[in-house]
Amino acid sequence: MFETIIDYFESINPVLAALYATLFTWFLTAFGASFVFFFKNMNRVVLDGMLGFTGGVMIAASFWSLLAPAIEMSKGEGFVKVIPAAVGFALGALFIFGLDKLLPHLHINFKETEGVKSPWQRTTLLVLAITLHNIPEGLAVGVLFGGVAAGIPEASIAGAVTLAIGIGIQNFPEGIAVSMPLRRMGMSRWKSFMYGQSSAIVEPIAGVLGAVAVTFFTPLLPYALAFAAGAMIFVVVEEVIPETQQDKNTDIAALGLISGFIVMMTLDVALG
Repeated sequence: MFETIIDYFESINPVLAALYATLFTWFLTAFGASFVFFFKNMNRVVLDGMLGFTGGVMIAASFWSLLAPAIEMSKGEGFVKVIPAAVGFALGALFIFGLDKLLPHLHINFKETEGVKSPWQRTTLLVLAITLHNIPEGLAVGVLFGGVAAGIPEASIAGAVTLAIGIGIQNFPEGIAVSMPLRRMGMSRWKSFMYGQSSAIVEPIAGVLGAVAVTFFTPLLPYALAFAAGAMIFVVVEEVIPETQQDKNTDIAALGLISGFIVMMTLDVALG
């Protein structure tokens, strides 16, 4: 099955492949959001465990799918070889840090509003918070496909597809994490679903832009991979992990994180 998928993606334009892969990750977000049609509430223990799982997948993907290839494809030895990864990683984290300070958004617990003051409704602010998560995820998938288009040996279709699968898996609980709180607030099931799935629409956009950028500026690939990794790690540390610590489910969240890391590491090593 996996070989068939790889064969298909190898037969099409890598930029188009990036679009299809990120549409898949968006679809799994929508699938998670669709649970609002069947349940009004989600047990907080389950939610924290799933958010922990999301963090684990993002951490593992940041190293195995992004940082390690970025270092491997960089020229030079010693400190020189790691410079592109270090610079890209720092820029990615600073990019999300800047968005976090400028873009008004609301965390899942509905208690913490960040960014500039805004008259926007809390539902819009919540969707923007999850959208922040999805920008680096879509970008990560896109730049890997862009590396394939540019003919970089360290970038492979298998690695890009594996990353898309991992991102999609962790997008599933993110869809739930947006739609369920909105439903609990009294919003209709349909509106809750629409807000939940819309948070991942940015992924195909970021994926295509990342693929195109790397295709035209091949030397950027190590920096772009590390940039996506830095952005993802910032999101995990600044938003995902703190969100799981709001209640008394820290052990469940930690176990979820470990599980997510193992799943993504296994996928990347076995398939990528």
